[in-house]
Amino acid sequence: MPLSPLSSAVFLQNATPGFTTTPGRTPTSVTVHPVALFSILDHYLRRTDAQDRVIGTLLGTRSDTGEVEVRSSFAVLHSETADQVAVDMEYHRTMYDLHHKVSPKEVIVGWYSTGSNLNTYSALIQNFYTQETAPHQAIHLALNTGVQEGQKAGVQAYVGSPVGVSPKPENCVFVPIPCELRFNNSERSGLDLLTSDLSNSTSASATFTNPSSDLELLERSLVTVSEMLDRVLSYVQSVLSGEAKGDSAVGRYLMDALGPITEDLEKGEFNTHLQDTLLVSYLANLVRSQAEVSSRLALVKAS
Repeated sequence: MPLSPLSSAVFLQNATPGFTTTPGRTPTSVTVHPVALFSILDHYLRRTDAQDRVIGTLLGTRSDTGEVEVRSSFAVLHSETADQVAVDMEYHRTMYDLHHKVSPKEVIVGWYSTGSNLNTYSALIQNFYTQETAPHQAIHLALNTGVQEGQKAGVQAYVGSPVGVSPKPENCVFVPIPCELRFNNSERSGLDLLTSDLSNSTSASATFTNPSSDLELLERSLVTVSEMLDRVLSYVQSVLSGEAKGDSAVGRYLMDALGPITEDLEKGEFNTHLQDTLLVSYLANLVRSQAEVSSRLALVKAS
């Protein structure tokens, strides 16, 4: 989508000189939520043929320890040529004001772009977003979509650092910082479905399967837990028989994980919980049977 009108866009070559940086407030790590990642991918898929990359604003929260959590994002109109780059700052601020009304706790934490090309234009955009996030340093999230042959998809986070005795906005080096993708338990099934379909697809025309039912997900979880227990049991037996050397770290982890369960078994609390579960199940079946009998009696009386 071209910038329209161009009067609302600011050419970053004419931006305020000087590189904004705040020592001591540089992010130390970045956590990205799937919602923000999918929003970036959707923006990339909807781009025009004339765009090599797309950019946008990252929104989220910051902690006192320097950890940045990216929770959402929105696209920003921009244009790049061989001579100049322009970003629609008015559109950016309008979108942020609207988003802030819905999610007042989320603030601007940086910007994103697709591809792995970090050039002078990237430094200019980084300078603009650092002014937007002041007094904090802005982060840059580079998403490699993996559509180019020989490249893998991936996400990398950066912060900008000025270069030179008299730093200029276009003189910037991007320093990578730790970045990870974090998802909630409620998002796990959807992500597993997407990754399983992608891994099983043999061509671009492969169709996606239907989402699994709750029983199928439960069955997969039980099978996974059973396989994990088999591996742990095999490891413990090999250590006890002397076939393998034991690892103290693994032993402490197993003790911490199984200790509370062993205590419950010794105290009989496990049997108490089991009896409560069986009682609830019995009462539920009794109520279901009573409702079925009542409905059948009602049908008999009606006939």
